[in-house]
Amino acid sequence: MISSRSNFKYEGEVLIEKMEIIAPFRYEVMFQNRGCFIYFKERGPKLLSAEVNEQAKSNEAVLLKCGNHFVDLLKDTEDAQVNKVEVIAIHLLPEVLKKLYTGEIPALIEKQNNSKSSQVVVSSDVIAKFIESLEFYFQNPSLVNDDLLELKIRELILLLVQSKNINSVLELVADLYNTNTTNIREVVELHLFSNLKLEQLAKLCNLSLSSFKREFKKEFDDSPTNYINQRKLEKAKELLVVSDLPISEVAYETGFHDSLYFTRLFKNKIGVPPTAYRAANSI
Repeated sequence: MISSRSNFKYEGEVLIEKMEIIAPFRYEVMFQNRGCFIYFKERGPKLLSAEVNEQAKSNEAVLLKCGNHFVDLLKDTEDAQVNKVEVIAIHLLPEVLKKLYTGEIPALIEKQNNSKSSQVVVSSDVIAKFIESLEFYFQNPSLVNDDLLELKIRELILLLVQSKNINSVLELVADLYNTNTTNIREVVELHLFSNLKLEQLAKLCNLSLSSFKREFKKEFDDSPTNYINQRKLEKAKELLVVSDLPISEVAYETGFHDSLYFTRLFKNKIGVPPTAYRAANSI
């Protein structure tokens, strides 16, 4: 749940915003023509996208490229105050970048043509200081105008380019100027155990649900539900044999957040409950 939200707009568009989120919360983020830098205080989320399945730590940031993303914040305790996470997001709009970096963007794209996929999680003391400077302006919003916002965007890009995250920045910039295709097999394999619904997998592939099912059938010669459940159960069988994890943990590790549903499905597909399978196959 988002408990509070405030923002600064640049020429009518939200450019920088601050949110307080109470976990557990799955935040759906869609950036079809923009990138975004998101900084998480207190606790980092799990980031799920077409290319990434990664856990961030507290006081780290994720640099999101164009596309669809899901950000998972898990609950630590029953105390809502403890589960409150402060988030600052800076939207990297192509029209703003073009205005600020006239003539420089194509050069950046050319330099990164042969670069490999880069880390999206970024962290440094310098970035933390930058976030502190934004906090000051949220406490004094009357000081904020378009000129200041332009300076803050330039400052962020400069800090990122000078850090180890230069490839991430260049990839993001290139995405703003190029049309990319998504490989459905890569997305599905990356998120087999992420507990994403079919509608959410479809969004990560930039497809409607019906198109996703159709393309899935072509790629895997099976329905999404049957294929994904089969793969999850194969991993569950392995964990039951090689580990002492409780059944609820086995369910969680294989992408089932409802252990009762997992047990019913396992018995239906495998023929015996998970506990009986473990007992019969113990090493």
